[in-house]
Amino acid sequence: MSPAELRETRRSARNGWLLSTPALILLFCAAAGPLLIVVIYSFLAPGKYGNVEWQFSTAGWVGILWTKDIFDETWHLADAHLAIFWRSVSLSLLTTLFTFLVGFPTAWFIATRPANHRAFWLFLITIPFWTNLLIRTYAINEVLRKEGLVNTVLIKLHVLSEPLDMLYGPFAIFVGMTYVYLPLMVLPLFASIDRFDMKLLEAGHDLYASRWQLLRRVILPIVKPGIIAGSILVFVPSLGAYVTPRVLGGGKQMMIGNFIELQFGQGRNWPLGAALSMTLLIVVTVALLVYVRYAGRDGDARHG
Repeated sequence: MSPAELRETRRSARNGWLLSTPALILLFCAAAGPLLIVVIYSFLAPGKYGNVEWQFSTAGWVGILWTKDIFDETWHLADAHLAIFWRSVSLSLLTTLFTFLVGFPTAWFIATRPANHRAFWLFLITIPFWTNLLIRTYAINEVLRKEGLVNTVLIKLHVLSEPLDMLYGPFAIFVGMTYVYLPLMVLPLFASIDRFDMKLLEAGHDLYASRWQLLRRVILPIVKPGIIAGSILVFVPSLGAYVTPRVLGGGKQMMIGNFIELQFGQGRNWPLGAALSMTLLIVVTVALLVYVRYAGRDGDARHG
């Protein structure tokens, strides 16, 4: 490269950085800055009435898994914290699995409709996004409560003699999160299935493959990127969900998001809340890295 070309390349790179400076400043102030504050708070000591004391401490990180007895000051495994973690992860995984089981047939149905009808079905899928999350959650509350739609219909059909108590438990949270995040599974699956070559199914039938073999060996491997993307889009927000567990759990079934809010509110333990927030961020980051790895491996396999 000649000196003139080198100078031109450097000038272009410098101009690019200058043009992106406003966006970088905004990104730092809106994202990196608050995140840095949370990281710093996680290594400070808790204040007596909230806030923090500016002295280095790892009590916030230790408190994630361990708790000190208030009488003899001995350390014990934080069973309550582990129960909250397990509830959050298990409900998030169950929600992801069920949204896939419901979302895959739905996405397949939409993708196999005539081209001029698909926009209408996608429009129906996206309608819930037009409504506030809190309103949608209260709608599920009205459906599941003792005098709600489900119990009323089942009693009128003489299936039940008395209403079921479905609210304020893991089942209600699971139903609410499935309803809220189902569109996030359907849309990526539809994008993958829409590009699926249906002639591959004809070829499979010509080779005497069963429907299960076609699904397992032809359809699922090809639409795998949509499955992974949809699973990430559902798992990540459901893991940190706050509104749905708060409304449908009635405060009895706390999840990580509610537990973090409790530490910054009534618990007045900001370092522990900050450490929990960073732990949640680390889990989400690992999930995204796994997605990128598998998506990249799938892309290499297709182009190899």
